[in-house]
Amino acid sequence: MERKTIRERQAEGIAIAKRNGVYDRVPKLSPEQIQLARERIAQDVPKAKVVRDLGVSRQTLYAALNGSGKYAEVSS
Repeated sequence: MERKTIRERQAEGIAIAKRNGVYDRVPKLSPEQIQLARERIAQDVPKAKVVRDLGVSRQTLYAALNGSGKYAEVSS
């Protein structure tokens, strides 16, 4: 019961923070970096090397390439 109350309060706090624009994070890769990554991958550069050079995780690279998550709005 107490855990349920905590989760409800947390959800309310997150909703308030999102409304105030505090909770949102900026995507780590710019559209230019995503395009550069696509070009390098097309040139058969291993994705692991592209990830290291950009300083992001594999999950971030794949999300950016697929246009999912934060990158749904950013990618063309």
